[in-house]
Amino acid sequence: MIYSMTGYAAKTREVAGGSLHLELRSVNSRFLDIHFRIVDDLRVLEPALREAITAKLARGKVELRLNLVASQSQNRQLAINTDLLTQLQALEGQVRQTLPNAATLSVAEVLRWPGMLGEPEVDTAALHAAVQATLKEALEDFTASRAREGAKLAAMIQERVDKIRATVAAVAPLIPQAQAAYQDKLKQRLVEALGSADDERVRQEVVLYATRIDVDEELSRLQAHLTEVERILKAGGNAGKRLDFLMQELNREANTLGSKSVLSEVSKASMDLKLLIEQMREQIQNIE
Repeated sequence: MIYSMTGYAAKTREVAGGSLHLELRSVNSRFLDIHFRIVDDLRVLEPALREAITAKLARGKVELRLNLVASQSQNRQLAINTDLLTQLQALEGQVRQTLPNAATLSVAEVLRWPGMLGEPEVDTAALHAAVQATLKEALEDFTASRAREGAKLAAMIQERVDKIRATVAAVAPLIPQAQAAYQDKLKQRLVEALGSADDERVRQEVVLYATRIDVDEELSRLQAHLTEVERILKAGGNAGKRLDFLMQELNREANTLGSKSVLSEVSKASMDLKLLIEQMREQIQNIE
C-alpha cells in the first residue's frame, strides 16, 4: 500500500479527574521529523511516544499534541495538609529567632503554598497506560487517513503513466517513416553538394545522422521506467524516494527524445511527456 505523508487523527479518552486529548498531524518532509506539544505532567512520556511513532512512520514532519484537561464537573474536596502546615509553622518560628522583624505569612500565602491544599492522588501508571492506548488508537486512524490519501496519489500517478504510454504509442509509428524521409532528404542534399550517391562520405554522413536521430533506445527505456513505476505502486511500502528517482530518469529520456526529434509531432509529444512527468513528480513529493 502506498502511504501519503499528509495525515491527521485526533482522539479523546476519559481518565480519572479529566480527559486526555491527543492530536496527530503531518505534512511531507525528506526525513522523519517529530515535534511534541505535551503538558509538563506528561512530558516524561515523550521518549515512549517517539518510539511508537517511529515504528509506524518513515518520513514526514509530524506534530503530536497531548493535553490533560481537568474535569469541570468533578466535586473536589479541598483539605489542609496538616503535616505541611505544622512544618511551615516550625520553620517560620526558626526564621523569627534570627529575623524577629520578618513579615508574618498571610493566610493567602499559606493556602497558595505548594502542596498545602490536598490534591487527589493521581495514578501515574494508569495515566501513562491511558496515553499509550490513546496514541495507539490515534496512530491507527492516522495510518488509515494516510493510506486513503496514498491510494488517491497512486491512482493519479497510474493515470499519468497510462497517458504517457498512449502518447508514446501514438508517435512511435511515425518515427521510422520520418527518419527515412529525413535521411533521403539529407542524402539528396549531400549528393548535390558532393556529386555522387556512391561517395563514401555520403554514406558515412547518412549512417552517422541515422544513429544520431534514432530514438528506439529512449522509447524502450521510457517503457521500462514506466513498468518499474507500476511495479513500485503495486508493491507499496516506502516508495517515495524510488519513485522520485524514476521521475528523473523519465524526464531525461523525454528530453533526449525531444532533442533527437525530426518531426513536429515527436517534439510536441516530448513536451507532453515532460508535463505529465512533472505532474507525477509533484504528487510523489507527498508519498512516504
